[in-house]
Amino acid sequence: MPSIQYNRARLEALVWGGAFIVLYRLAVYFDAHEVLDHYFRDHESYNLDEIFTALNIAGFLGLIYSALRIKDMAHEISRRLEAERNVDWIACHDPLTQLPNRRMLDAVCSRAELAASDRYAVFTVDLDGFKKVNDLWGHESGDQALTTAAGRLAEVFPDDLIYRLGGDEFVVLTKIKGKPDLQALGTRIVRAISKPMAIKGATVDLGASVGYAMSGQEDADLPKAIQQADCAMYAAKKAGRNNVAAFIPAMLEELNKQVQLEAQLRDAMRTGLIEPYYQPFMDLGTRKLAGFEALARWKTAEGRFIPPCDFIPVAEDAGRIVELTEQLFRRACKDAMSWPSDTILSFNVSPTQLSDRLLGLRLLKIMGEVGLPVQRLEIEITESALIQDAAVAKEVLEDLTKAGIRIALDDFGTGYSSLSQLSNYQFQKIKIDRSFIQTFETSEKQDKVVRAMVALGHGLGVQVTAEGIEEPSQLQYLQELCCDLGQGYLLGRPQPNDEAIHFISSSIDVAV
Repeated sequence: MPSIQYNRARLEALVWGGAFIVLYRLAVYFDAHEVLDHYFRDHESYNLDEIFTALNIAGFLGLIYSALRIKDMAHEISRRLEAERNVDWIACHDPLTQLPNRRMLDAVCSRAELAASDRYAVFTVDLDGFKKVNDLWGHESGDQALTTAAGRLAEVFPDDLIYRLGGDEFVVLTKIKGKPDLQALGTRIVRAISKPMAIKGATVDLGASVGYAMSGQEDADLPKAIQQADCAMYAAKKAGRNNVAAFIPAMLEELNKQVQLEAQLRDAMRTGLIEPYYQPFMDLGTRKLAGFEALARWKTAEGRFIPPCDFIPVAEDAGRIVELTEQLFRRACKDAMSWPSDTILSFNVSPTQLSDRLLGLRLLKIMGEVGLPVQRLEIEITESALIQDAAVAKEVLEDLTKAGIRIALDDFGTGYSSLSQLSNYQFQKIKIDRSFIQTFETSEKQDKVVRAMVALGHGLGVQVTAEGIEEPSQLQYLQELCCDLGQGYLLGRPQPNDEAIHFISSSIDVAV
C-alpha cells in the first residue's frame, strides 16, 4: 500500500510540474507580465493590481498552509505505519508475558526449512496449582504468577524460543546440540517454576508438569514433536504434581483412548446411560435399613459396565463433572422421593467439586425443585479432597452444614491427616475404609486400628460406618464393637432403583 501511494504522488508531481512548464512557456511567449501591467493601468479604477497582489499573498499563505498540512500528514502516516506494526506484533505475541503466542508458533512450524534442517527438543509446560491462585487471590495475582513463570523460563532458556499458548501452558523450543540430558533439563524447569513466589504479600507455591519430545526422530517433524510433547505433558500431569515425562508412543495411544472415551461419555450423558445405582447401608444395632449410597454406573449399549474410576477423571478433565453430577443428583433425588421418609440418600462429591463455591447452591436448587428435604441428604467426601484446596473446601462444607445437609468423611484412615480433618471440619459420620475391614480379622494391628476408629467416632459424637462387609464374622464382630452402620456385599450390592424399592419392601434379616 505505501508503494502504491508513493507512485501516485510521483505521477501527480510530474503532471503538475509539466503544467507549470507549459504555462511558463506561454507566459514568456506572450510577454504576459507586460500585458497584465498595461491592462491594470488602463483599468486603474477597478483596483485590479491590488486584487492580483492579494491573490499572490493568499497563494503564498496557502503554500505555507499546505506545507504544514503535508508535514502533519507525513506524521500521521508514520503513526499509522507504527500502529500496523504494533498490530502485527500483538497478533503474534501474548500482551501479558510479552512472549510469542500460538500464532507465532504455527508460523514457525510452517517454515519447511526450519522444521527439516534443525533438530529441536520441545518442552510443553503446564503450571500446577494455577487455578488455586486465581480462585484465592484473583486474576490479577494469576497474571503476576504467569509473568513470573515466564521470566523463570527465560532464565532457564535465555537463547531459546519460548511461547505462551494460552492459559497456563507454555512451549519451549531449544536447538539440540550434542547429546543433552533432556530429563535433567525438564527437572530444571520444574525447580525454577516451583520456587516460592511472593504475590500481594503472600507466598504462592506453583508447580509444573513437563513433557518433552524431539523433532527429527522417527519422521517426527516439529509440529508432530510439539504434539508429542503435549501428550507427554498430560501423562506427567496425570501422574501428579511436578513430574517430567518423555514421550513414548504408548502415551499417544492412551490419549486417543481418552479422547474416544470423552466422546462416548458425552453421548452417554446425552442419552442417560449413566445413572445412579444404590447400595444399602444398615443400622447394625436395629438391623434395619438406614439409607442408600448413590453410586454412578455407566452401562454401555452392549451391556458392559465402565468403572467410575475410568470415566469420572475423564469428566473432570473435560470440564463436564458439574453437568454429570447435577444429572446424577437430580435423578437420585427423584428416586429417593419413592423411598420411606426416614431413608437417607448418601451422595458422593468428587474432590474437584469442593473447589466450587457454588456447590451448595446447586445442590439446594435441585433438591428444592424435586422436593427432597435437606435432612434426608448426606454428602460423602474423601480426605484427599480436603487437601487439594483446604480453604475453599472448608467454606463449601460449612455452607452445606448450615443448610442442614449431613457430611460424611469417606475412606477414613487412608488420607494424610485424619485426626486433623476431624478437628478442623464438622462431620456427622466417618466411614472406615474397606481395606481395614477386610484385614482386621487376620491382623492384630488392623484390629486395634478398627477398634480405635470406632471408639474415636463415639468419643466425638459422630456415627461410624464400616465399609466392605462381606463375611458374617465381620458383621458379628462389628456389632460387638457397637459400630453404628454397616455397608458391603453381605448386606446388599449396588442396584438400580426398581430393585432398591423391592429391597426396601422385602423383609431382610441381616443377622447371618
